[in-house]
Amino acid sequence: MSKEKNPRRVAENEAMAVSRMLRTSPQKLNLVAQLIRNKPVEKALADLTFSKKRVAEDVKKTLQSAIANAENNHNLDVDELVVAEAFVGKNMVLKRGRPRARGRFGKILKPFSQVTIKVRQVSEETA
Repeated sequence: MSKEKNPRRVAENEAMAVSRMLRTSPQKLNLVAQLIRNKPVEKALADLTFSKKRVAEDVKKTLQSAIANAENNHNLDVDELVVAEAFVGKNMVLKRGRPRARGRFGKILKPFSQVTIKVRQVSEETA
């Protein structure tokens, strides 16, 4: 007796990819995620390629992974893919410090974050 198969977390016409432990604050990462929301994947990749933000390279890798998942795992057409969702979450925070004057302690927080990208196949007739 085997267990039942887990239901899919995304719809039949969607695929997703998650990057965890990105060494940047969620606020900065969200600025890059806003660039690609609701855009066709070709336009989103071009925007990330020419973005001046450091974290855009990591977001581009995640988007390419989502596109590859859509093509290989879910048999979706790459030319009809649109970035349906791109959202950011918090991850762990390294807590560091620096001695300050009069015996005090300056707190230094080094946040990590994660980005989730969902791509959806949208045909030209419905768009």
